[in-house]
Amino acid sequence: MILALIILPLLAGLAAFVLKRPALRRGLLVGTALTHSTLVAVCWTQTPDPALGGWLALDAAGLLFLSITSGLFLMVSWYVVGYLGQEANRRATDPEEGFLFDNAPEAVFIGCLLLFLSAMTLVTVSQHFGLLWVGIEATTLASAPLIYFHRHHRSLEATWKYLLICSVGIALALLANFFLGVAATPATGASVPMVLSGLVTQAQALETPWLKAACLLFFVGYGTKMGLAPLHTWLPDAHSEAPSAVSALLSGAVLNCAFLGLIRVQQICVAAGLGGFGRDVWLALGLVSVGVSAVFILGQTDYKRLLAYSSVENMGLVAVGVGLGGAGAFGAMLQALNHSLVKAMLFLLSGNILTRYQSKSIARVRGLLVAAPATGLLWLAGFLALTGMPPFGLFLSKFTILKAAFDGGHLWILVVLLGLLAVIFIGMTTAFLGMAQGEPEKTVNRGEDRLWQIAPPAMLGFLVLCLGLWVPARLSDVLHQIATTLGGAQ
Repeated sequence: MILALIILPLLAGLAAFVLKRPALRRGLLVGTALTHSTLVAVCWTQTPDPALGGWLALDAAGLLFLSITSGLFLMVSWYVVGYLGQEANRRATDPEEGFLFDNAPEAVFIGCLLLFLSAMTLVTVSQHFGLLWVGIEATTLASAPLIYFHRHHRSLEATWKYLLICSVGIALALLANFFLGVAATPATGASVPMVLSGLVTQAQALETPWLKAACLLFFVGYGTKMGLAPLHTWLPDAHSEAPSAVSALLSGAVLNCAFLGLIRVQQICVAAGLGGFGRDVWLALGLVSVGVSAVFILGQTDYKRLLAYSSVENMGLVAVGVGLGGAGAFGAMLQALNHSLVKAMLFLLSGNILTRYQSKSIARVRGLLVAAPATGLLWLAGFLALTGMPPFGLFLSKFTILKAAFDGGHLWILVVLLGLLAVIFIGMTTAFLGMAQGEPEKTVNRGEDRLWQIAPPAMLGFLVLCLGLWVPARLSDVLHQIATTLGGAQ
């Protein structure tokens, strides 16, 4: 089944490039997403057998992030079909964006989306560090054409920045793999396959200096793709210029792929007795990320960039949770899940807003509740969820992380986080409420949104609400299992 999860979207993506009829390509996209999600759901009841000699296997962390990826892709595919149909009906050049829609870009778009899903799936099931590296690099290559979809000079700049910065990061991660291999060699006197289970078993025999060097390079390399400051500079441009559906996957799924890679590294550190060393790095990068995001969120003028910097903030909170250990690690996993859902929701809604207002400027979007009531209500609900208001899931995950800081005696971390979160709340409130209230300009197209524009974000928002009221026992067990491998959960 593991191989099927990877190969199915891979073959579908290749087929999308050659199919001539748009209806067939769109049907292939939705059908693949539905099949993939069904297979992932089966994995929750029956753990699939490892493949390729144990190089591919599904553990608790892999299952969590595979489920997030597959679920988000299903919602995005529904949205994308409607979006492509709308663009095809226009079939006109937009003077502002310079984008002419035809069949060729659509084939590339759907094909790369499916290859993107295959690459992200490979990351979640990879137990071999070399294969994990290949998967993370593949997510970069598959998603770059998606960012450039609108063929504008700004999207070209964002794509090149994304490729260059992430390629530098992935090159450092490759060097980290070499260092990890050197650290593992003395354990047996010969080179050993860098499979997670074997490295954890032999962790006490790994050479500490080489392991520490490898960990630092991994944090820099994969931290770049995870969006941790100061390595995050690709993220605001890519999220702002990519189609909103692509931004939803970049923020909700791709960042998690890099996070999963760092989870694997932390598991080895804990097994080698270097858990404290790893947690210090997590805390440092996490606090810097939250601080940087607070600076750029306050007074932000572009609502898509605002959401992008919010991703930096939330990944920083996730990193702080892992760094705190104990219950903080559990809160970090729950935070990653909730953030993926609500951020995908808000990016999809941002696509509705951009279609109606033809602007990404916060100042130009006024009266959203009047112009598009359904989108406006969901936009406000997403704001409440994103800022951690009860009863949404992010309140529970943020509270767990803050409580872990208090219980662990890290009062200065608690005070710093509360101060930064207050600044972020002010910036978010100013932007979101200003967009929702007031009277829209007369040139704004008013009316009801279509089902494909509302149903996917509404379902994601409903899930975030449910996670704030009740965490299913099976999901809680998976989150505790991950937290335990990162240093224990209380």
